Amino acid sequence: MEPDNPFIYGELVGAGAFADREGERKRLTRDLAAGQKVFLISPRRYGKSSLIRDVLRGLARQKILTVEVTVAASSSYVGFLESYAQALIAADTPASRLRRWAGELLQVVRPELRFDTDAVGQSRFALAFPSVRTTRDTARLATEVFALPGRIAAARKQRLAIALDEFQAIASFNGGSVEHALRAAVQDQRAVGYVFAGSEPSLMERMLGPRRPFYKAGPVMRLEKINEALFADFLDGRFVASGMRPEEGLGAAIVDLAANVPYDVQRLAHETWDDIKAAGRKTVGLADLHATLTRLLGEQHTICEESWLRLTLPQRAVLRALVLEDGRELLSADVRMRHRLPGASTVQAALAALVRQDIVMKEGGRYVASDSLYREWVARQTF
Repeated sequence: MEPDNPFIYGELVGAGAFADREGERKRLTRDLAAGQKVFLISPRRYGKSSLIRDVLRGLARQKILTVEVTVAASSSYVGFLESYAQALIAADTPASRLRRWAGELLQVVRPELRFDTDAVGQSRFALAFPSVRTTRDTARLATEVFALPGRIAAARKQRLAIALDEFQAIASFNGGSVEHALRAAVQDQRAVGYVFAGSEPSLMERMLGPRRPFYKAGPVMRLEKINEALFADFLDGRFVASGMRPEEGLGAAIVDLAANVPYDVQRLAHETWDDIKAAGRKTVGLADLHATLTRLLGEQHTICEESWLRLTLPQRAVLRALVLEDGRELLSADVRMRHRLPGASTVQAALAALVRQDIVMKEGGRYVASDSLYREWVARQTF
């Protein structure tokens, strides 16, 4: 049987696809099992959601009930409450008992329950609150839904671990009242562990500030980059295990070109492996890596160009300078003169706009392009 590509990106992965993250996995597992309320902050494409999913799988094996909801998937506050209530009630519940279980748990606001059949004939449970129309109705519903985990833990005599992914999106629901209502509910749920995970670090940091409800509500984990040498060894090992011979330094070169962003690293390794496989070869070297990168840049040219054209002229100039200067000293007179940048205040405004658009992120004391392919395209295709 031909080996599968050992590098995975663009989907949630299991423990076998992780390079390291052992410390983060153990800490998150321990805290959730103990009923802690954990805040996990991570830039996009660092593997946050895969880490959470893997931890929840491990907790389920310990007979802890697990629930996972992506907050940003909901288009409204009521929509979020519906999806959250549905996930809580359906968690490890036999289909024959769903209606009764929902009736026992939701007493203030009665839900509408549906059992639909999907394309392969499987029954699907859906829950909605069509009677919720006013702000007052929504507040009553939120109080009941946010109390559900504690009630479920008590009724089942079982611990819960709940993951609310892309948690920063909750700030857009109904002003700040959502944070107050949720904090008030979870602080007394001793048998329920929560991970509030967000991939917009600046928003998450503000949510944890001293004037916000979740200030000092629980430990904060910040997902950092993986050790470069360890990641490089992981990549070389994966090539070898799949029957390919990597040239010395290949793994390190992939990590460097992809700016050590886990998603980008896996993408570049995956595509390089595919190209070598298609060529029917067993040896993969640095020239092959750069050939794959050139192919990817060609395929992504239209997308990159459209993104570039949406930027204002100051934003384009600042982005190009950021790429060429490795994100450092962008406000200095020397850099501004060398790249014909506008005044420092305009540069700052442009940087803030690029961060809001997720084109750039702040990493330590410098700014970096969020996507390594876009960074390479800017460096090679703009002037």
